[in-house]
Amino acid sequence: MNWGLIMVYDFHTHTFASDGDLSPIELIRRASVKGYEVIALTDHVGLAGIGAALEAVQEDCRLARECWGIHAIPGVELTHVPPQAIARVARRARELGAQIVVVHGETIVEPVEPGTNRAALECPDVDILAHPGLLSLEDAQIAARQGIFLEISARKGHSLANGHVVKMAREAGAPLLLNSDAHSAGDLLTYDFARAVAMGCGLNEQEVDNVLMESPRRLLQKLGSIYRQA
Repeated sequence: MNWGLIMVYDFHTHTFASDGDLSPIELIRRASVKGYEVIALTDHVGLAGIGAALEAVQEDCRLARECWGIHAIPGVELTHVPPQAIARVARRARELGAQIVVVHGETIVEPVEPGTNRAALECPDVDILAHPGLLSLEDAQIAARQGIFLEISARKGHSLANGHVVKMAREAGAPLLLNSDAHSAGDLLTYDFARAVAMGCGLNEQEVDNVLMESPRRLLQKLGSIYRQA
């Protein structure tokens, strides 16, 4: 990949395998046309739905990589999973082929069970804590130690806590990543819009570049390492 080019990296999206509008291949195609370098398909799952969700996207991710050159990644978002079960469900997702594991964090606009952020951040199989809401500094410090990315969300509602997430991440030295949480074609990012969302959180120019370019590179290196060892 040529990291000097302006591209879009998005590790949190949804298809009609859960509550998105588009099929996996159509979502990937629309992302590719919009300038995406990487897209992860991370449909909502609990313990029972992991296999079906991954089966719905894996073949299309492979097809898109072969034909269009976009790096399409099959993954899951563990959503409203009881905190005490997150480690078990995340491990199961890995076993079934999830190349990226996102946990639906304690957003301020949904009744996510308290303790979800902490359970996710203590789990070695979790890559991203999505829209973590009013997470504590202690939790952000755990994210820093574990190398788990805290999400800046471009999605309406979830994005209301972005400023707080950035503040906690700065104080703790935790890594940040910006994702669309797309459920439809209109939710997909452009580089300019992603940059505007990041700047709207109060990030400076260097921090914005880190979030939009350096963090995706670090995450992809981490994921590559995981699957070389598997």
